[in-house]
Amino acid sequence: MQWQTVYQTPYPHRAGIVQQILLERGIQSVILDKKDSMYGLWGELEVQVHPMDVIRALKIVRYEISFEQSDEESL
Repeated sequence: MQWQTVYQTPYPHRAGIVQQILLERGIQSVILDKKDSMYGLWGELEVQVHPMDVIRALKIVRYEISFEQSDEESL
């Protein structure tokens, strides 16, 4: 089974929030960490879902989830 990416972010807390919201809507997901293992400063985390859930998950991510940009994240 090939999991499909529905959300990418460099912030672990955002990936966790998206994963939790998807779970609450009945969609299983995994977080794939593609950050540099030595420094952890570069790369992103991907929230991935089963191919059967991609369209529904993308709609949830696009229309139901939004994050305000904090001063820390704008650096």
